[in-house]
Parts: sequence; structure tokens; C-alpha cells
Amino acid sequence: MKNIQRTTFSALITLILSTPLFANEKGIADTSLFKPDFTFGNISLNYLDWTQDTQNRSPQRDFSYLELEGGAGWSWGEFYMLADLENPTRSYDDTTDSRHYVFKPVLDIRLLKTNFHIHIQDYNFYSENFYVSNAIAGLSYKIESGSDFWAIPFIGIHHQQSTYYTGFNGFMAGFSHSYSMHKQNNKFSIAGWHEFEFGRNKKDYQLEDGTPIGDGDSYGVQGALSFWWHPRTEVTTGVQYRYAHNKLGFNGYQDGFIYSVKYNF
Repeated sequence: MKNIQRTTFSALITLILSTPLFANEKGIADTSLFKPDFTFGNISLNYLDWTQDTQNRSPQRDFSYLELEGGAGWSWGEFYMLADLENPTRSYDDTTDSRHYVFKPVLDIRLLKTNFHIHIQDYNFYSENFYVSNAIAGLSYKIESGSDFWAIPFIGIHHQQSTYYTGFNGFMAGFSHSYSMHKQNNKFSIAGWHEFEFGRNKKDYQLEDGTPIGDGDSYGVQGALSFWWHPRTEVTTGVQYRYAHNKLGFNGYQDGFIYSVKYNF
């Protein structure tokens, strides 16, 4: 794929340059710090069912997608990544319901021994004639309550590279969170994510002929709230409420439901 983003490279370079900081008293790199405290991964089949009102007002159409996601955590930070194959049985052409590719790495590097982190994420979307990278670099803070609840709010600068616009595109703030009810002998959990873009470059966010791009307002919001059932360690199923406003190529509110079945590694 073309246009591999510099932000993804910066995340890897940061890890490499951090190696001397993990040296022991003899000056030898302590490889135990690269052994994760936890890992997770899964593959899932998902179906996004947009509401009829959303389909009537926007170009959004229902679609299925395969998703591979995973992550790991260390004392010095955490890494997460997802990769989606949308409309896997369709051809790769320039239509709304064609095959698309998505991947998103997220890296949080702990600052000293605090709960503050350097936060880097890079959302990438590819179709035959359109691509976009929304790269964010900033700060995050991890909130934890035992092993049942965590939340990570963040804020950062937004650099966009896409078919129609490349450059500084304002800021993004948001959070992700998860709450597990396993201790109550329930096999349920609630999770979600939310992103708010503001200060976007509305003037320049347009086609070459001056036509505004569909979601070219100065701000945009999107996210999802998920309800999960874990009948077995290897299996998770659930429903997610997906929402967006001035995002996903359309000015206005959009919402729908995602039905998912996951196999956990």
C-alpha cells in the first residue's frame, strides 16, 4: 500500500531509541522490559447495520467486515492495533459498497513513573481511488480501578494526509474505556471509544474546484459504545452502538448497530 505514514514510523523509532533507558546497572539493555505483562488478540466477523434514517440522509450503506485486533502492555507503555477488511467478498473498485482496507495502530509510552503517556495513533483507510490517514500525537492519561475498569483520555494535534487534503487539520481529544463485570459472576463487559476533532481546516478541506468535502466542517465527532457477552474464554459476542457527526464523508448525524462474534486467541 502507498503512503506509509511517518507517524507509524515515529512510534517504532521511539521504541528503538528508548532501549538505552531500559539498561541495567551494568549498562546492558534489560530485555525483560520487552517481555509484555499482558497480551490479547482476536479475530471477528462484524456487520454494521446503519439506521434507515441514516441511509436516507447519507451515502452510508450496511456492510460486513473482518477484523483482526490485538495488543500488549508493559511497565513502560501499551500498544494496540486493529486491521479491518470491509466488504471482503466485493470487488476493489470505487463504490460505496466496494472492498476497503483499514488499519489503526495506537501507542502509549509512559512518562517516567506517572500515569501520563505520550500518545500516538494513526487511522488509515484505503479504497481504490481514496485514502486517508488521520495521525494524532499528544498526551494521554490512564485511569484504573483494580482489574475491572480502565479509561484512557487523550488529546493531541491532528495531521491528515489524504487524496484531497494534506496538512495540519486541528486537534483531537477523546477517550477509550472498559468495564468488566466478571467479579459479579457475570460474563458481561461494557467498552467504548469516543473522538472529537476540532479546529479542522475547513477552508482548505475541499476539492480542487472548491467543492467542500462531505465532512469538511470545523469539527467532527464519532465513537461507539459496546456491550459484550463472554460465554467462553475463546468466544465473545456483542452489539455496538456506532455514531458519527460531520465524519465518514458526511455532514450530519449518523448512527447504527454493529453485531459481532469474536474468537479470542
